[in-house]
Amino acid sequence: MKPFDIVILTDSRYLSPESTSPYITNVILEDEIVTNELEKLDLNVTRKAWNDDSFNWSHAKCAIFRATWDYFERYEEFSKWYEETAKQTIFINSKSLIDWNIDKHYLSDLNENGVNIPETLIIEPKTKTTLTAAINKAKTLYKYVSNDFVLKPCIAGGARHTYKFNMSEAHTYEKVFQQLIAGEAMMLQEFQTNIVKGGEISMMVFNGEFTHAVLKIAKPGDFRVQDDYGGTVHNYEPSKDEIDFAIATVKAAPELPVYARVDIFKDNHEKWALAELEIFEPELWFRFKPKAAEVLAQTIKTLYFD
Repeated sequence: MKPFDIVILTDSRYLSPESTSPYITNVILEDEIVTNELEKLDLNVTRKAWNDDSFNWSHAKCAIFRATWDYFERYEEFSKWYEETAKQTIFINSKSLIDWNIDKHYLSDLNENGVNIPETLIIEPKTKTTLTAAINKAKTLYKYVSNDFVLKPCIAGGARHTYKFNMSEAHTYEKVFQQLIAGEAMMLQEFQTNIVKGGEISMMVFNGEFTHAVLKIAKPGDFRVQDDYGGTVHNYEPSKDEIDFAIATVKAAPELPVYARVDIFKDNHEKWALAELEIFEPELWFRFKPKAAEVLAQTIKTLYFD
């Protein structure tokens, strides 16, 4: 028998931090909640940074991604580790599902499967275009109702290189746009006003079962709901329509995720739309509903150990 049943994967900054903050405290608490529920089911659990060179990854049956939130800053290094480690242990969610979800091209797949998304123009790496030309192309293709846009990478997190601007300001972002598309795919979307007005709803779904939701609200004067930028998180009781949208979204994925976070909002046409389907390393706010970690732990035990 392998010495560990499950490794909880994290970022080295969150293992033994020299100083703490509410942000770091929450990361550690979330991992503790999951660890405790897994251990209640007699599973042997450890917590490691994904880039821990001293750990033999074949000494664990499974590895579950949690706060591995430096991966997009070290993507080449992470990708090499990820491919090698996938040969030694079982990833939860599965590697094939993570491969699909780690790049936001997946939004087009979900849209083809009936999930409403913001109308999105993807600019592939090394495309010869300007930001203004890309905007004009998007406005030709889609029914935009404003001249405000958001530009962001297809592989990113924490609002990395996410820019909001009016079409008249496009020239201001031309230099950074050219630098970015030289090496990575970018997404251009119409700015969604309801995210600022009403916030973004995050729905947690485990093996197709909805457990809980939170409402993320940007700080006054900002458009990013992430707490990195002053956003706040609140308990939220979703409607049946919102829950149905979240469950339909996870069922539109190539396979049913063990865990998923479905971020939704009302789009500029007042229809429910998907911001992101997070099935790689989403924050799941177990501290708001610890019972949901019990659901996740039991799902893992049933799927991988029974």
